[in-house]
Amino acid sequence: MSNNHHKVVIVGSGPAGLTAAIYAARANLSPVIYEGMQPGGQLTITTDVENYPGFENGIQGPELMDVMRKQACKFGAKCEFKEITEVDFSERPFKLKSGEENITADSVIISTGASAKLLGLESESNYMGYGVSACATCDGFFYKGLKVLVVGGGDTALEEAIYLTNFASEVVLIHRREGFRASKIMLDRAKKNPKITFSLNRTIKEVIGGKDAMGNKKVTGAVLVNTLDNSTEEISTDGIFIAIGHQPNTKIFDGKLNMDDTGYLNVKPGSTYTNIDGVFAAGDVADKTYRQAVTAAGTGCMAALDAQKWLEEKELA
Repeated sequence: MSNNHHKVVIVGSGPAGLTAAIYAARANLSPVIYEGMQPGGQLTITTDVENYPGFENGIQGPELMDVMRKQACKFGAKCEFKEITEVDFSERPFKLKSGEENITADSVIISTGASAKLLGLESESNYMGYGVSACATCDGFFYKGLKVLVVGGGDTALEEAIYLTNFASEVVLIHRREGFRASKIMLDRAKKNPKITFSLNRTIKEVIGGKDAMGNKKVTGAVLVNTLDNSTEEISTDGIFIAIGHQPNTKIFDGKLNMDDTGYLNVKPGSTYTNIDGVFAAGDVADKTYRQAVTAAGTGCMAALDAQKWLEEKELA
């Protein structure tokens, strides 16, 4: 075998990938993590993380990922700050490419995650993590007694709006049409909630912000555009939650692995096994329901244990 052959290759480096690396390294499997275009995953664009066990005073998202990475490397994992651009699972050892680099692997753990669909505004990107969020369950706690906007018209948007009423004093749902994709039961529930108001036929044109007392960036409002007559208006807010869906990062696995109609990888119930023997999936790439750092880490652990057991059965460990 070439020097570029590994027992375990981990594709992606969020909580799932790095937890898988910790377990695989401790099992003396010498895993190699290809960190991809966003090393550390979605948590690197999250400021305060207060719901990850073990950090009673919270921790910054990038810091949490850095601690996980160092822990994995301490046990013998190797991190490559490169992107896997091509895979071939048709025979073993599996073949992967990173640009012009050829890699082979006895087993592969896929933890490429999912990306929140965003509006694509420069101002949105500028205030991401400073008042703009794509996860109400991650960040809702920080908006106690404050006014927030939720953008979207599906079940996710309404669920997030309802969830945010546990903290915020006012939630304004911004939707580009009058009709909703959301289920009737969710829509009725939102309409009955006294904290939720609706701003329909509107989209966000620009996020407005300033600085807080400490000099940090903060959202103060948004410019809305009317989709019917193109008029604009300004609305004040302390936070903006984008809830227009997620896209799993599975493009390179299209036609190579079984996935659902939205692109999430299918795994066998109660495991991380994909339809290809020796290929495992962990984290948000296979989870459209929870999408939390702690659940991703849990399935990362499962994937490493599944891979270890599979390698031992094949006498490859």
